[in-house]
Amino acid sequence: MQKRELLLGDEAVALAALDAGISGAYSYPGTPATEILEYVQSRAADYGVKASWSANEKVAYEGALGMSYCGKRALVSMKHVGLNVAADPFVNSGVTGVGGGLVLCVADDPGMHSSQDEQDSRYLAHFALIPCLEPRNQQEAYDMTREAFELSERFATPVMVRIVTRLAHSRADVVTSARREQNALKLPEDVSGYILLPSNARVQYDKLVKKYPLLEEVAAASPHNQISLEGDRRVGILCNSIAYNYIREAFGGTIPHPFVKVGMYPMPKAMIRRLVEAVDEVVVVEEGYPFLEEALRGITGAGKPVHGMLDGRLPRTGELTPAIVAKAFGIVSEIPFVPTLEKLPGRPPALCPGCPHADSFRAVKLASGDGPKVPIFSDIGCYTLSFYPPYNAVDSCVDMGASISMAIGAAHAGLHPVMCSIGDSTFGHSGMTGLLTAAYEKLPMTVFILDNGTVAMTGTQDTLLTGEALVKAVIGLGVEPEHVRVLSPLPKNLEENARIIREELEYKGLSVIIPRRICVQYKR
Repeated sequence: MQKRELLLGDEAVALAALDAGISGAYSYPGTPATEILEYVQSRAADYGVKASWSANEKVAYEGALGMSYCGKRALVSMKHVGLNVAADPFVNSGVTGVGGGLVLCVADDPGMHSSQDEQDSRYLAHFALIPCLEPRNQQEAYDMTREAFELSERFATPVMVRIVTRLAHSRADVVTSARREQNALKLPEDVSGYILLPSNARVQYDKLVKKYPLLEEVAAASPHNQISLEGDRRVGILCNSIAYNYIREAFGGTIPHPFVKVGMYPMPKAMIRRLVEAVDEVVVVEEGYPFLEEALRGITGAGKPVHGMLDGRLPRTGELTPAIVAKAFGIVSEIPFVPTLEKLPGRPPALCPGCPHADSFRAVKLASGDGPKVPIFSDIGCYTLSFYPPYNAVDSCVDMGASISMAIGAAHAGLHPVMCSIGDSTFGHSGMTGLLTAAYEKLPMTVFILDNGTVAMTGTQDTLLTGEALVKAVIGLGVEPEHVRVLSPLPKNLEENARIIREELEYKGLSVIIPRRICVQYKR
């Protein structure tokens, strides 16, 4: 029975997966994808599914693959940089193939609202030789996710659904369709495809390569890929799904030129050729990297002018807006577009009033005294905001877990004292292997593990390693117990905490300091 619901793009993906008959959903918190698993969790009891926050995205993807191995459908979701962490099982799952439908929803973040880069996940889908569906609105997010499960089982392949921040975090009405029952448990009859020894992997990769032309045929016939040859043929437009919205708005609702909208990949080459043959020049408009534009130059050669990001017609960085698209076509528009971020007053983020990290970094500053600043390699989390005044504390933030590993390199270079800061959740995500290495080598460095008891930056989801379990894990990785120091980061303890930090900075071995106090937002 059809229903109408008001949903975020993230929620539309989640509800579609539930209605498609998933038995499990897996993720690690990361904006703009976090709300996908949160929505599944909110409905998990009604649907009888397992919804699991994993230690990191690699674990999440492998959990989904394990459920698929058992013949059941699974959803795995993450942000774009999270797919880097999961790249190993992601690419190899294309080679193994899948049992039950396996759908990966990746939320890209053009404009870097909460990310380190603007990475475009379409390249990774192409790299792995798997289909990618790209919705332009919440209704398509629902419909395409359901379709992705059918496609996954039809071709025994994982399928990517790529969304972006603007779609993930905006709401619209979605018409849903009838629920599908979950798959029965069914193990593979031949397990050799999942055992990627070279002799098996060569066979499986050959199957994957032969499967790709079939996927191209499906994409070529997909209603998500649309062509129109009507209008002024002096210019043709090639766009992806999200960009299609901006183009329509820039032109006042109706596109006056021939166009191709790509919503399913592998890209429809024959359709694109028809467009190119019908027009004098092509403007490529896409949200993300110049994926279509680069491919177009390969499809058509240099026969006709191609404009887009690569020649500066459109900006290479940031999000698209109707105003940017209008400018690319020389349109003087009266539409009251929302101002871009550059026109708004600067309001840098800050640690919350009462944040335990503030007291932790005040103690570090006091411990340094009047001497040279102690370099601090930092990580992904709220504590990275200590880069800003009045703390001016951290000196790097590259990727999840990099803090400890970069401190290892600095220690090898002869730097002392050297310090790094990482949160409890990020430590569980990808910091433990770095600490294991440092403990094995008995390196002279100080690791700050800021334990606020939750994944605070993405909305206070549960963390898997906190409190005494965190202390035991640190000792278990080889850190000497007498140099594992737990602090209570409160203003009244500032002097004592600074003294302890000073002691461990002077120590010519590995020490771990754990400031432990609950996140003020989580506590509230």
